[in-house]
Amino acid sequence: MTEQERISSVDTAWLRMDRPTNLMMICGVLMFDGKLNLPHLRNTIATRMLCFHRFRQRIIDKGLMAYWATDPHFDLDWHVRQIALPGKAGHSEFEQVVSDLISTPLDPSKPLWQFHLVDMANDKSALVMRIHHCYGDGFALMHVVMSMTDLQPGYCSIEPEDMRPPASHRATWERVLGPVTEVLGDAGRLAGCLVATGADWLKKPAHAMEFAQTGMDLVAEAAIIANMKPDSVTRFKGTLGVMKRVAWTDALSLFDVKAVSEAYACSINDVLLACASGALRHYLQAHGDQVNHLDVRAMVPVNLRPPGEITELGNQFGLVFLDLPLNIADPIERLLEVKQRMSHLKYSQQPMVALGILAGLGVAPSLLRERILEALAANASVVMTNVPGFPESRYFAGQKINQQLFWVPQSGGIGVGVSILSYAGKINFGIVSDLKRVPDPDLIVRLFTEQFESLLLIAMEQLCCREEPASVQ
Repeated sequence: MTEQERISSVDTAWLRMDRPTNLMMICGVLMFDGKLNLPHLRNTIATRMLCFHRFRQRIIDKGLMAYWATDPHFDLDWHVRQIALPGKAGHSEFEQVVSDLISTPLDPSKPLWQFHLVDMANDKSALVMRIHHCYGDGFALMHVVMSMTDLQPGYCSIEPEDMRPPASHRATWERVLGPVTEVLGDAGRLAGCLVATGADWLKKPAHAMEFAQTGMDLVAEAAIIANMKPDSVTRFKGTLGVMKRVAWTDALSLFDVKAVSEAYACSINDVLLACASGALRHYLQAHGDQVNHLDVRAMVPVNLRPPGEITELGNQFGLVFLDLPLNIADPIERLLEVKQRMSHLKYSQQPMVALGILAGLGVAPSLLRERILEALAANASVVMTNVPGFPESRYFAGQKINQQLFWVPQSGGIGVGVSILSYAGKINFGIVSDLKRVPDPDLIVRLFTEQFESLLLIAMEQLCCREEPASVQ
C-alpha cells in the first residue's frame, strides 16, 4: 500500500502528545533462556511483523491532518540494532540500558519503532522493543508480538495477516475535495441515521429509553471529569526532566495471586492495584511524606475493543480515574477498599467519555489541546495499566521467552507509570518514573513484592485457621 492513509483522530492525539519530557512510546522487553541470532531475528521481523504494512509507514504531519505513508527509504537494519553489555554486567546494568532507550526519542523521519537486541551475560539475550503509541495500544501490539512467536521452536503456529484499515464510507467526491466536504458528508449520513433511529424508537420505545439513559450517563461522567479537583500534591507529579528510570520485579506466581483474590472474593486486578497502592504508600513514608489522609488518583486504561479477534491496529481504549487509598495502613482493608472503588467504576461511562476526549484532542488546535492535556494530567498522579499476555510459554526467533515486560508513557506532569503483564502463569510488575520525581523506582518494585507477600501470608493464615479441626475435649 503506497497511498497515504489518514491517521485516526485518537491515534493523532497520541502522536501530538509527544513531549521531550514525556515521550508517547510503549517500551517492551523480552528476556530469553538462550542467545538470539541477529540474522534470525531480522528474518522473523521481516516476515512476521512487516507483513503488517503499518510498520513500513512513517508519518506525514500536515498540520490540520496527519497521514501514514510508506517510507521510500525503509531500512530494516536501522530498525533492528544490536548492543552488548560489557563484561559480567547484570540486572542493574540492563535496567540502565532500558532506561536510556526509553528516554531516547524515535526518529520522526522514519517509521516510529526500533528494536534493540541486547547480548547479556551467560549467553543469554534480551530484546528491547520501542513503538510509538500512535501505532496501537497494548492489546493491538500484543497481537503483533504474538504473530512473531510460536508455541514450539521452529514451528510457525500462526500465519500473520495484515490489518487493513476499514473501508471508507466516504464518497469519492468527499475524499477529493478534502476535510470540509468530508465533514458535510458525515453530517448528512448522521442525519439519515437519526431518521432511521427515530423510526426504530417509534416502533420500540424501550430502545429510546435505553439510548436516553446511556446519553444521560455519558453527560454525567463528562461532568465528573470536567469538575474533578486536581489530584493530591505528592512527589509523583510536577516538573519533569528528559531522563526516565525503569525497574521490575521477579515474576509473581499467577496461582498465588489467584489464591489471594479468591480468599477475599475480589478480582486479580483488585489484588495487584491494592499491592501497588501499598507500595506507593510505603515509598512516600520512606521519604518522610505524610500519607495518613492521602488518596492518590491513577489513570487506568480500559479496553474498549469488541470481544473476539483483533482486526485492526490503533488505539481503542478509554480511561477511568481511580482514587488509590494510600491513607489505609492495613493491607486487607486497603484491598477491600480498592475492590469497592473498582466495582463502582465497572459500569461507568468514563472510558467512553475519555475516548471521546482523546478523539477531540486529535483535531483540536494546539493551544486548546495543551490546556485540555494539562487539565487531564492534573487529575491524576500515576498511570496504571494491566494487559493480559500469553497464557503459555512461547518462542521468538527460536528462543524461549522466560520473561515479558512493558512500560506505558505518561502525559503532562505525571511522573510514574505502573505496568502489569501476565505471561505463562506469572505476573510481571514494571515501573517507569521520571528521574526528577522518583529517582529510585527499584524501591517501589521491592515494596510491591513485599505488599503481595504480606497479603498472601495473611490469606494462608486465615485459610489454615478455617481448616484446623476442632480439638477433642
